[in-house]
Amino acid sequence: MNPIIQKLLKGTEVEWKPLGEVGQLIRGNGLQKKDFTETGVPAIHYGQIYTYYGLSTVETKSFVSPQLAEKLKIAYKNDLLITTTSENDDDVLKPVAWFGKKAAISGDMMLFRHSQNVKYLAYYFLTETFKRQKKKYISGTKVRRISKDSLAKILIPIPPLSVQTEIVEILDKFTALTAELTARLTAELTARKKQYNYYRDKLLTFKEGEAEWKTLGEMGQFIRGNGLQKKDFTETGVPAIHYGQIYTYYGLSTVETKSFVSPQLAEKLKKVETGDVVITNTSENLDDVGKAMVYLGKRQAVTGGHASIFKPSKQILGKYFVYFSQTQTFANEKRKYAKGTKVIDVSASDMSKILIPIPPLSEQERIVSILDKFDMLTHSITQGLPREIALRQKQYEYYRAQLLDFPSNNEGA
Repeated sequence: MNPIIQKLLKGTEVEWKPLGEVGQLIRGNGLQKKDFTETGVPAIHYGQIYTYYGLSTVETKSFVSPQLAEKLKIAYKNDLLITTTSENDDDVLKPVAWFGKKAAISGDMMLFRHSQNVKYLAYYFLTETFKRQKKKYISGTKVRRISKDSLAKILIPIPPLSVQTEIVEILDKFTALTAELTARLTAELTARKKQYNYYRDKLLTFKEGEAEWKTLGEMGQFIRGNGLQKKDFTETGVPAIHYGQIYTYYGLSTVETKSFVSPQLAEKLKKVETGDVVITNTSENLDDVGKAMVYLGKRQAVTGGHASIFKPSKQILGKYFVYFSQTQTFANEKRKYAKGTKVIDVSASDMSKILIPIPPLSEQERIVSILDKFDMLTHSITQGLPREIALRQKQYEYYRAQLLDFPSNNEGA
């Protein structure tokens, strides 16, 4: 037996029971989002359980009229609320422990009325043992669902209430510690980014006579890409940069590409040389239009449509331009040339008209050197934050699994 569980149980027995024997399952009905009111009876729509609520709540996001509430199923304090429908298996049987007075519930969910610790039940619904069981009963293709009768068959361990309470207290502490760490690291990251943005804008703001304002077209050559789609990617071949990856994958520069294309296709695409800047021309929002990246790879690369290649002259550093493309001044300039509503585009010819300040090369090098250090620091924190949070989450999930790993001779569990 797991030593943690053995210590908690202190010789008491754990009985595995079907949910149908542990409590009463009551299916929700009739509530749609259009029924919500500003005030009234608290109400929970099943879709909100995926997107809004955590593992427990005492308040609802929404309300319905008292007249409608009379026709709906009502959850009371300590009921467990459960989704029964989703587009993916993970969100089927997503639990919320309800600690409020009463709330109306929608269809595609159930409430589970019982005499156990409701938070214990909610935690148990997250275990791999429970997930393995529910997968046996989920049906449907595009929409995945589980029936009330099937849910009633799922086995769960029922230790004494005192043990349930102790487990909940331990897991709640882990949850609080993880949330505290996330908040602290996020605040640190926000502060560093704010500091970085301040110094970037300060370094790239020039007094009269310190820099000459010129169009990008005067500072280099613009070439519009063409013809590359994600379906063209190969495992190996010629390095390739897709415009969408500049939003999501690359930073300010790269020496390697995420993707490749065949030599045959590469012959038809526009070429990216070492030191060239690849710029996005199209996005669903203006912020991502004009997002730039310097290619520092030794091998010639290619790029496709919705991107342009800026080949800098000897008067401008590619990295200097990339940093300037992050400023509000550049954003104001590109806004003048943006076309479209749902999809926004700034053409290569219009991009070449954008004015930027050109200080001496030595000053550009100094600015780039300083900003590279800030970027490295900010980037390391940005990368470290998800890793640290993931580590704590993994630790929490490990202890949750240990605390809920009860012995069973029943193959169904």
